[in-house]
Amino acid sequence: MSNGSSLSIAVSRTKTRMFNLANNLTLIRILTIPVFVLLLYFPTRITCLLAAVIFVAATVTDFFDGLLARRYNIESNMGKLLDPLADKLLVVAALIMLASLQWLAAWIVILIIARELMVTGVRSMAAERGTVISADIFGKLKTVLQDVAIVPLVLHYPWLGFDPRPWGEGLMLVALIVTLLSGGNYVWKFVSSLGREEETSANQ
Repeated sequence: MSNGSSLSIAVSRTKTRMFNLANNLTLIRILTIPVFVLLLYFPTRITCLLAAVIFVAATVTDFFDGLLARRYNIESNMGKLLDPLADKLLVVAALIMLASLQWLAAWIVILIIARELMVTGVRSMAAERGTVISADIFGKLKTVLQDVAIVPLVLHYPWLGFDPRPWGEGLMLVALIVTLLSGGNYVWKFVSSLGREEETSANQ
């Protein structure tokens, strides 16, 4: 086989790994974000309902792309990069739009975004030292709570006599508490890993 043919096959296999079904779902989730933002930019009962439907659909694809990647062994570096990025972009976009509409207190949004930036920084520093800080139950729980809280806040208007706003506000406060606890847990894990490194160095 010629070098040209081998290169073509290698490129084809790389593209297959990059643009598999799981990664395509993640890309679709990212592409829905501008549509979601545009709908909330012109808030009416209909646009808010459509935005909520899009948000729920996007969060559901988050479950399926990970499931498909594990089940069919099509996990890729692209997927590992894009999947958490898509989650954060979607949630941050929703929170910023809710704050801009004054449907959610800005200080809550600031704290949640600050936590995400802090955890990203901590994970990066840990990775540079060869330590992997994996997601724990608190991290997964905060994601679920944030997603669930955002939906009634996006719906905003009363539906069939049901006002979703108090539910969304209450759930978001719970999500905020878990979010901050989760962030503190990541910092604690990082500090603990530094302590173990120092102890190991001292023993040597």
